[in-house]
Amino acid sequence: MNTEIYADWLRRQGHQVIRTASSYWFDAGMRVFQAFPFHWLIEPSPTELRRLLFNHGVVAVRYSTPLDSPDGMVSYHVVLKNPYNLEMLHHQARTNVRRGLSQCQIERISFEKLAKEGWTLQQDTLERQGRINSMSEAEWRRICLAAEGLPGFEAWGATVDGELAASLLTTRIDDTCCVPYAQSHHKYLNMRVNNALFYAASCDMLSREGVSGIFFSLHSLDAPESVNEFKFRMSFIPKPVRQRVVFHPFLAPFANRASHKAVIRMQHRNPGNNILSKAEGMLRFCLNGKYSLIEQDWPECLEGVKPSILESMSKKISPPIASFDMHDQHVDLQLDS
Repeated sequence: MNTEIYADWLRRQGHQVIRTASSYWFDAGMRVFQAFPFHWLIEPSPTELRRLLFNHGVVAVRYSTPLDSPDGMVSYHVVLKNPYNLEMLHHQARTNVRRGLSQCQIERISFEKLAKEGWTLQQDTLERQGRINSMSEAEWRRICLAAEGLPGFEAWGATVDGELAASLLTTRIDDTCCVPYAQSHHKYLNMRVNNALFYAASCDMLSREGVSGIFFSLHSLDAPESVNEFKFRMSFIPKPVRQRVVFHPFLAPFANRASHKAVIRMQHRNPGNNILSKAEGMLRFCLNGKYSLIEQDWPECLEGVKPSILESMSKKISPPIASFDMHDQHVDLQLDS
């Protein structure tokens, strides 16, 4: 599957898709355009960004760029690379996978089943993350059914006594498998259905010819970092990158510390407001991204390797590929794209 098929999936949902020299972009909300595929690290020129912002009525753009780029907030991609097997997991994770596999059935499911039965799981997942108002059932159905008939898209489910307990929507872009959506219901979590589903689906995807790894998610604008703890326990790793948010030149002067504090105050008065949560994240990523790497606060999952990365970059040499084990988390030190 290529990127154009992924673009078709977005168009089927009603999104606007724009192609520029460096990437594809889609309207992720509030006239904010996100670059995709999400795992691409791009460095669009000022001219390219200016044309995108002025010619298409775009309020702001967001994209991932290499860690050695001059701008962007220190961030990460949650990824998994080959090889992957039970022996790579820590003892507790291995136990949880085996327990989950013994109590649920893992199988490919239809997009219709994902749209219908998966909505309850998606609601429950969003509620646990404090983002219950970020999606409607109609939006969820469009997301799922838009994948029907498109090469590379799959739906996976973990069922318990015939009831859907956890599910994934996956796709493949070139040599990378991606997981746009993952959801589960809290009443099955103790049965370790997530462990079983993630492990079985990941092994299946990584076993396919030409697949080099799995991209799971971006460092979120508004979700707590804790949403990734499970993935790190399953041996997914945070790949260091910078995420850059660029506002339209007419709006850029208003993207400042004062406006950020004002949005935070409004958030406190309106908890659960998805628009305010996204706006706060956009401003935070934009403002923090103006500082150098050494001046920024790093995500918790990268703090353990911050000294090594900064030392490597200060010497202007490519850092080694290695792993850092910190509370059952693994951090990828490979800084290239």
